[in-house]
Formats: sequence, structure tokens, C-alpha cells
Amino acid sequence: MATEAFEEIAETFDFLDDWEDRYRHVIELGKAMPPLDDSFKVPALKVQGCASQVWLRPVIEDGHFDFQGDSDAMIVRGLIAVLHALYSGVPLKEVARIDAPAELGRLGLNEHLSSQRSNGLRAMVQRIRDEAASRA
Repeated sequence: MATEAFEEIAETFDFLDDWEDRYRHVIELGKAMPPLDDSFKVPALKVQGCASQVWLRPVIEDGHFDFQGDSDAMIVRGLIAVLHALYSGVPLKEVARIDAPAELGRLGLNEHLSSQRSNGLRAMVQRIRDEAASRA
């Protein structure tokens, strides 16, 4: 049930031979993402459970979920971009149906992130699910 944008990332990951190339690609995705305005880097939008500082700002339009995000760590910013590709434009009621661990598992992220990064990624997914559920 992944979005077209996420499928493009998955296809690119299939094409890249080793994890270092994939890691660089995740960082590049993060660099390409527009920065979150500093006015939104507030405690209410900060994701707890991440080793890095992470902010996610939900943006709901016409019943569809989107968000803006940022982090002080480049790889985490890239992970935010991956999650954005997974969830952006999805109807609010469909957000909970996305099996994020399975979709992210297709990218091999589970095997290549530190336990702290994995915990942070789970915290971001939970925050996205909670935000969508509260607005559905």
C-alpha cells in the first residue's frame, strides 16, 4: 500500500549494490527536503524517543495527511524524507493501515540502523500515526 514516491525509493534501493550507497541516498533525500521553519521547532512538535532532535509538523489538507519535518542529524533528516514519501498524501483514515515496519524493511533499514536510530524511527512512525488518528 506504499505511495508512488516510496516505491521510487524502494526501486532505487534495489538498484544500489551496497548499503553505503543506500545510506548516501538516504542522506541525499534528506538534503533535498525543504527545511522546517525555525518557528516550528518547538517542544510540542518535537518527537520524544529520538537520540537526535526531531520535529514533525502535521499538515492536513482535504482529509489527506502530510507533514513537514527536520532533524539536527543528516541521516535522520533522510529518514524523515523516507517517511514523508511513505505517508504524504495518504487519506487520514489510511495512515494506520500502512505497515511501516514491513515497508521500511523492504529497504533493509532494520538491519543497518543502530538501535538508537531504529528506536527513533519507530517513535517518528508512532507520532505520525497518532497525529493522523487524532485528526481522522
